[in-house]
Amino acid sequence: MQIPRMSALRPLAERLMTSSVSWQELADRSLAGQIISRDAAHAVLTAPDEEILDQLAAAYRVRRRYWGNRVRLHFLLNAQSGLCPEDCGYCSQSSVSSAEIEKYPMLARDRILAAAGRAAALKAGTFCLVISGRSPGERVLEKVLDAVREIKSRHDLRVCACLGLLNPDQAKRLADAGVDTVNHNLNTSESHYESICSTHSYADRQRTVRTVAEAGITTCSGGIVGMGESDDDIIDLALSLRAMNVRSVPVNFLIPIAGTPLEGVVSLDPRRCLRVLCLFRFILPSQEIRIAGGREVHLRSLQPLGLYPANSIFVGDYLTTPGQAAHADFTMIRDAGFVLEAADGVTEIEVPASGAMLPVGGIPSPGVVLPEYQAG
Repeated sequence: MQIPRMSALRPLAERLMTSSVSWQELADRSLAGQIISRDAAHAVLTAPDEEILDQLAAAYRVRRRYWGNRVRLHFLLNAQSGLCPEDCGYCSQSSVSSAEIEKYPMLARDRILAAAGRAAALKAGTFCLVISGRSPGERVLEKVLDAVREIKSRHDLRVCACLGLLNPDQAKRLADAGVDTVNHNLNTSESHYESICSTHSYADRQRTVRTVAEAGITTCSGGIVGMGESDDDIIDLALSLRAMNVRSVPVNFLIPIAGTPLEGVVSLDPRRCLRVLCLFRFILPSQEIRIAGGREVHLRSLQPLGLYPANSIFVGDYLTTPGQAAHADFTMIRDAGFVLEAADGVTEIEVPASGAMLPVGGIPSPGVVLPEYQAG
């Protein structure tokens, strides 16, 4: 169901009046399976700062119904970096980016398996294998399938593949190899999409998500906030993901990397990010919601609060930017009173102690070190 867009001419003061909504009543509606109104969605995004803790408490009640106190960990490997022909404005690997990143073809099998071993040692439930490019060629796809089969034989890990646009045959082969989830982000609303990419369409992305679902693979799709979109665009993205019944939703916060077309776009602060996460939880009550790229840069000292609406994070690094040290993530999770979730999606496992020996090395380092944040 699509909620009609609010007129851009509606006075801001009238919108802000909706911030008096009861957040617990909003949680009740979400838990009852109702789609919250567009006015209520705007109220979530425009509420005053003094209401942020009440919003988080309401969002956590929804999260707790479906996910308890568990936190899912994902580990990401950039298995093929740069040299992408697409022109996505946010991406340091795109054809229009001059960002200084590592560029390399598909990693050798032993490098991929070493990374999967590190993921397992870090208590990640999901190993995310990502390649740059529009769509995987046959040679690359065969390498992915081979690596997936070996990973599944060695480790108790879910495997998520992010390979670009896929056709039905490719999706079926991924399913047959044991891929649990395929990620393909919608990234933003349909109306905003042409502002960030012209080499493929929003419909292309939607088609890949549907193709994945039809192959019997769990769908993973989310977006990037902070690309100059409006509040309506954020709301429309969340509603689109709900309409497509996407089960795993990564919420990225734009890192404006130098050399990309969006390098000068700076619009986020920690409280804005928390409100976005609350909105996604109210609209997507039962879905896995993951705080993805930009977590450390934009949530900063408020990262622990993000775990109240969201139930998942990446441990380790991102595609071309660093994440914080794993021991810092474990400390954050433990100090906030959360527990880790095993690969089966149900079992709770102990958070490693701060002094535990954690694996290092064996995989490429991200090619961009941000001045605002240095990896620990």
